Amino acid sequence: MSRSEAASDQSSRVTIAQVASRAGVSPTTVSHVLSGKRTVAVATRGTVIKVIRELGYRPNIVARNLRTRQSHMIAVVVPDITNPFYAVLTRGLADAVDAAGHGTYVCNTDGQHDRERKFFQDAMDRGVDGIVFASGETASQVTFGEADKQTPIICIGDQLDHPLCDAVIPDDETGSRAAGSFLASRGYQRIAMIQGPPHYGAARTAGFRSAMQAAKRKVPAERMVRGDWTRKGGYEAMKTLMALEVRPDAVFCANDLMAIGALDVAHELGLSVPQDVAIVGFDDVDAATIVTPRLTTVRNPAYEAGGTAGDLLMSRMSGRYTGAGRTVVLPCPLIERGTA
Repeated sequence: MSRSEAASDQSSRVTIAQVASRAGVSPTTVSHVLSGKRTVAVATRGTVIKVIRELGYRPNIVARNLRTRQSHMIAVVVPDITNPFYAVLTRGLADAVDAAGHGTYVCNTDGQHDRERKFFQDAMDRGVDGIVFASGETASQVTFGEADKQTPIICIGDQLDHPLCDAVIPDDETGSRAAGSFLASRGYQRIAMIQGPPHYGAARTAGFRSAMQAAKRKVPAERMVRGDWTRKGGYEAMKTLMALEVRPDAVFCANDLMAIGALDVAHELGLSVPQDVAIVGFDDVDAATIVTPRLTTVRNPAYEAGGTAGDLLMSRMSGRYTGAGRTVVLPCPLIERGTA
């Protein structure tokens, strides 16, 4: 857009003063109608809204942000935007903050610390009103300057050294322990696990190991393999397990995408699930009910986690809460279906 075009566009923008003049009220009254923060007579409000629609008035968001020192935007930092778990979580967050006029934008890090630090700094430079780290394990790598400590942060999965940080923590360890105990109770003896990448998903591994110890099941190192949270990663890890001289008769996967990849291998090998090998996932994404057999999994409450994060953020951004960091733990129950 040229300078002349920009100037023309600016001059053609309908102003609050023009709306007020047409409606026969003061600009302050128009502002009250737009903000909803002051009571305006029903008839007057109706007249103002009618004029707004007739003139096509739209608020100058940039000017409003400069005036209020609020962007009305929340940054959501996720490790993998293609994982449906994070899509549902982001939807829960958006639904929680939408009524207050806040929008969200997503930063995809691919689980890389450098990208996460870059997006964090970018979000701060944009003046966001809040940040949601949807992967606490990587968020722990971020450091905060003094100015950064004025922005409320929600960390899903961990707590950070930040004065305005609240945490939403799915109870991964208890959920994984339930999955392991369930497999042992079904009589499976050679139980394996497909973990996440190194330094990720430690609570899920800890819960699984605890269950195996309680059930007196030995899990040799070759039955503890790693994937990368993706379907392909689960596929490759399952191929490694099925190539062992003594195959496992049950596999617990640290997320559903890897479990679906493991199920692909079982089908390719002509194995019956769960008769030849049982498979349990974690997250309970929508695809868990589409595969055949339907996936037994641990439910990770993605929508609730996002909604809770939004509620915690709004309480801080509105000033209703100004205290120390809060932690909300969400249960992760086992969902029994057809693969185990």
